[in-house]
Amino acid sequence: MKAFPIPVVNIGPGSQPLDDELDFVRMPEMLATFHMPARPVDVSPAALAEARAFLEDLHSTAAAHEFGGSVQLTRDVLTLSPAAIALVNETLGEGEVGAIIDEPAVRLQETAFPGFWRIRNFDESGEMVGDVVEVAPVPAVIREAALLGSRCRMPKRVPPAGVMNAPALLTELVAASARGDGAPTHVVNLTLLPVTSEDIAWLVGALEIGPVTLLSRGYGNCRITSTRLRDTWWVQYFNSMNSLILNTIEVTAVPEVALAAPEDFADSLSRLGEWLETLE
Repeated sequence: MKAFPIPVVNIGPGSQPLDDELDFVRMPEMLATFHMPARPVDVSPAALAEARAFLEDLHSTAAAHEFGGSVQLTRDVLTLSPAAIALVNETLGEGEVGAIIDEPAVRLQETAFPGFWRIRNFDESGEMVGDVVEVAPVPAVIREAALLGSRCRMPKRVPPAGVMNAPALLTELVAASARGDGAPTHVVNLTLLPVTSEDIAWLVGALEIGPVTLLSRGYGNCRITSTRLRDTWWVQYFNSMNSLILNTIEVTAVPEVALAAPEDFADSLSRLGEWLETLE
């Protein structure tokens, strides 16, 4: 079993030593901001026309698409020539959210335009066999992979010495998972609960690791890991010095922190449209 990326530390009220001096969190020296892609130079007219046609079709179709609806909108990048793909890569760039799926092998990256995702599939030898752009709050394969092999009930485990509240928390999570699709997000905030390191370790073993891991980068990082309990995710927030500051378990289809907001998507459409105008 792959190691669960959950630091096992004492958390909760009264679990940390008191310091005589206040310890202020250091602010990051630089924050990532969006920069409009530069107008391409030294690109063949044929490659430029091909990439522009691809991006114009993507933009116009996305503008008419119901963002977050049930219809999936994708465009296959591998239909383009290598030169056009290089230009599309340069234009779309990389955003703040990335994801890895183990089963099947998929690598996902939000582009610099939130709501537009790059999804690459790999075969058993590591060769890329698929490369598409998907327009969605989060790619559909994230939820599909998390559900694959998940279950609504977990095997009974006898808690060892030192485990206090974890069994009750697991019962709460299983009940929340059983509510089904459409239920409000249920959050267990481990940072505010009196749990021991033995509690955390027991929960890690009881929930088991799932195939999906997401990382949202911004001011600090947010690591999101699927578990084998249906619609249950371990969500951890780290500050700019990579110290764990919030440790939660969320029962939801996909945690909201990983989703592109409709307002950000609208802004992406506007910015992508402005860039396309520079190519005319």
